[in-house]
Amino acid sequence: MSNIRNFSIIAHIDHGKSTLADRILEKTGAISTRQMKDRMLDTLELEQEKGITIKLQTARMEWKYTGSNENFSLKPFTLNLIDTPGHVDFSYEVSRSIAASEGVVLLVDATQGIQAQTISNFYKALDKDVVIIPAISKVDLPNAEVEKTRKALVEILGFKDNEIILTSGKTGEGVELLLNTIVEKVPPPKLDKKDEETKLLIFDSFFHEHKGVVALVKVVSGDVKFPEELFAIQTDVIIHTVETGYLRPGLEKQAELKTGEVGYIATGLKDIKDIHVGDTITKLSQKNIIPLPGYTPPKPMVFASLYPVDSEKFEEFSESLEKLALNDAALTYTKEKSPILGSGFCCGFLGLLHLEITQERLSREFDTEVFTTTPSVLYKLKLTTKDDSKIGNLIQPKFDSEGLLLVRSAGEYPRQEVIEQAFEPWVKLEVVTPMRYMGAVIELAKEHRGIYKMTEYLTRKTKTDITDYVILEFEIPTAEIITNFFDRLKSLSQGYASMDYEHIDYKESEIAKVSIWVSHEAVEALSFITFKSFASKRAGALVERLAEVIPRQQFEIPVQAAISGKIIARADIRAYRKDVTEKLYGGDVTRKKKLLEKQKKGKKRLKMFGKVEIPKEAFLAVLKTD
Repeated sequence: MSNIRNFSIIAHIDHGKSTLADRILEKTGAISTRQMKDRMLDTLELEQEKGITIKLQTARMEWKYTGSNENFSLKPFTLNLIDTPGHVDFSYEVSRSIAASEGVVLLVDATQGIQAQTISNFYKALDKDVVIIPAISKVDLPNAEVEKTRKALVEILGFKDNEIILTSGKTGEGVELLLNTIVEKVPPPKLDKKDEETKLLIFDSFFHEHKGVVALVKVVSGDVKFPEELFAIQTDVIIHTVETGYLRPGLEKQAELKTGEVGYIATGLKDIKDIHVGDTITKLSQKNIIPLPGYTPPKPMVFASLYPVDSEKFEEFSESLEKLALNDAALTYTKEKSPILGSGFCCGFLGLLHLEITQERLSREFDTEVFTTTPSVLYKLKLTTKDDSKIGNLIQPKFDSEGLLLVRSAGEYPRQEVIEQAFEPWVKLEVVTPMRYMGAVIELAKEHRGIYKMTEYLTRKTKTDITDYVILEFEIPTAEIITNFFDRLKSLSQGYASMDYEHIDYKESEIAKVSIWVSHEAVEALSFITFKSFASKRAGALVERLAEVIPRQQFEIPVQAAISGKIIARADIRAYRKDVTEKLYGGDVTRKKKLLEKQKKGKKRLKMFGKVEIPKEAFLAVLKTD
């Protein structure tokens, strides 16, 4: 066990983690030159296409130490690499990777410098008390600012100049030095000598069509031999082991997993819900042991409803979403029904990219086409009464432990008169930006109800160097950053600014439900919850768009938005006008007036009794532009 090193690579998105992982696999001989391709550990088609890592991936390698310390030159070392995502939406994957490691490589792009996720990941590693090895990537590029990046790592994050490693995932520069440093600095897995029980921590899982549910595990104590009966403590499930082994990075069968090793257990189970990330696996004979501390469950930040494009394929969609959720521990979903869209699921996501990736994966991996409603957040309402008859027509009302009503959509919103207080989620937002865009970023945050907290300068001002990057910290409602905030931030900073956020608490807020009425009938599926001060502007844009996409009728159709019965916006769909005088070829003008008067009475009757059906296409057009 003293020759095992478990480590992760953590960095901001697009800082070269996956390319560096390729060179590490190549240098250690885990992948032959013939098998080598770009982004080996990005196994999803979507990861390859978008050039981002979505799921953590592991690989076991052997490395013969080539450094100057003779104590490490006696035999090969086993290196277990966990490659992590970089986007803020997948920070949960990063926290799990760090928890399964004793050390991390903190990678910083020499062309971009320290970014928001760099700082966030650095503090995650500090909290877990793992060894941090600083490294600078892409040093071979012509626009690389190596010395400036090195100086930032020293002055901002407190590293020593001589411990920063310069690397290039493209050329392989510095990879051998990095591997030797991992051997020297990352400690072997810790073992409590008093703990003789077998304990395996599950840090990921996926479904294999032949082997069933496959659990990726770190053996904290004891060992597992094949075949053996195991037990998952949290789910109370007995596991008849199908196969054990390592990931190199493909599945490689082994007869035994020993203490400190990272590997996989093919359980043969058909329901992925039987294996929970963060659960402890032990031997069936030891099932009454105290489990290992698991992971903090991720909290969904964004909620949106998914519906199948073809409503007759709901069962297929349901199965696809369930299978996808087996490989995505952060995805939550509950069934719901819409009067217009039919049956679907209200899903919880970690952010908008997580939502987009989920939709893409359903389409590509399961051939399931879905459409998504406008994203929202989870509100909490304190009510004056819990009498269902007074609250209003709610969809299965849910209350938290404090007795507050949980509301995700307008359909769950109660009558305004029974609401005593309303609360919405807030996040701590950190924006790393060049100093020249500082004013614009602050204005953008204020426009979205952000509260400025502080500015931190990334480097100290000296005679030869003036800081040009700052960290701006805000507190801002979650609802304000889940739509177009990130796109606007990138636009106003010409792509240079980056952001990171974390949930802090719920705060009291002035929110309201905006009801949409078409031809004097409420359309609940188009209603929405918003901050009161923004209601008129958002409602006006929505009714104007609806007036464009709803088909015209023989009578005029009013489209209105209202709060508690008070109209705040209106747009009218003009009626078709048939030329009833076309058949006239002469005669007195009174004949023409008589026909027009008859038409007028008919239109008045239609306006009173006519029904307007909003086609699904019109509904989708509104959702796409919201």
